Amino acid sequence: MTASGMKPRVLTILGATGTIGVNTLDVVARHPDRFEVFALTGATQVERMLEQCRTHRPRFAVMSEPATAAVLRARIAEEKLPVTVLEGAAALIEVATAPEVDTLMAAIVGAAGLPATLAAAQAGKRILLANKETLVVSGQLFMDAIAASGAELLPIDSEHNAIFQALPRDFSGDFQQAGVKALWLTASGGPFRTLSAEAIAAATPAQAVAHPNWVMGRKISVDSASLMNKGLEVIEARWLFNARPEQIKVVVHPQSIVHSMVEYADGSVIAQMGTPDMRTPIAYALGFPERIDAGVSALELIGRQLTFETPDTARFPCLQLAFDALAAGGSAAAVLNAANEVAVARFLDGAVPFSAIAASIAHTLDTLAGGAADTLDELLEADRQARGVAGIYLDRVQG
Repeated sequence: MTASGMKPRVLTILGATGTIGVNTLDVVARHPDRFEVFALTGATQVERMLEQCRTHRPRFAVMSEPATAAVLRARIAEEKLPVTVLEGAAALIEVATAPEVDTLMAAIVGAAGLPATLAAAQAGKRILLANKETLVVSGQLFMDAIAASGAELLPIDSEHNAIFQALPRDFSGDFQQAGVKALWLTASGGPFRTLSAEAIAAATPAQAVAHPNWVMGRKISVDSASLMNKGLEVIEARWLFNARPEQIKVVVHPQSIVHSMVEYADGSVIAQMGTPDMRTPIAYALGFPERIDAGVSALELIGRQLTFETPDTARFPCLQLAFDALAAGGSAAAVLNAANEVAVARFLDGAVPFSAIAASIAHTLDTLAGGAADTLDELLEADRQARGVAGIYLDRVQG
């Protein structure tokens, strides 16, 4: 029991070895009476997972691949840790929906996290959503599952978490009733904000992952450099807050102090501000509706200048492609996401130039526009087809 007499929240963390997972465990460790770790999942980082198992003693550890699971299983046995090692996609669903679990941190990067997160929604869990691809790929399907089961959805992305904090506590998705005029998503502009189109096109992976403000994984860092990350967040905001595309605005804010804003009908704009540290939105969601210590340094505003710019969709076409996919509807957002994942992976491998990311996404959207998106199988098929089309296009670029 906690000091307040409440039972601890029982957590499964999907993507525990990534940046969000590590930060989540940092916050959890600050409040041992509030949280109990049921399961941790990872992909390739066996040593980090082993260290997390030593520290947090989850009941289960899940690795996505049999080979890494076998290595972890052997190490767990050597150290006689009371942790059962599982493997594969079915195990992700198992630990996400286990009866003991009341809270899921969904932080697996990309579409791979979708099935387990959707299953948790259908099971009525409290979902802390850091995996924006879940809503990008399956927006209506996922929100319908949340509504049907009574699950609770709390956003972890700093921008959506900021909007959640700036909206009325009883906001139900009705902009007019709440007096909301628009949602403003802030973007840092990434490492290429001031570069010419030619310099951006010739950028290297090392340059793309060197984010000026945030510590993030490699894939999301490239998305930030292309502004695709902001495009995905626009789609996510549409579903989280029942917003029409024209009610979602993007503004470049290089200092990353204002994390996002809500504009109201009376002219008020309420902004959420803070030090750029993901532990703040994580702690807000973990403790909601209470606020708990996140271990984050205080925001210092004295001597700081806050600036805001219009995003340049000519130099950063991925942002416009996301708005286009949102307008197209159906499976277009799933196609956009899959094509982007393939292109970013090729770019990080050094196989294609940075300019090929937007070009391959545009080609894939043109090729596969208009697909159905009523079931998970249809969405996964759209994902599969998009990866194939994007891969063929990038083969030509690479060859």
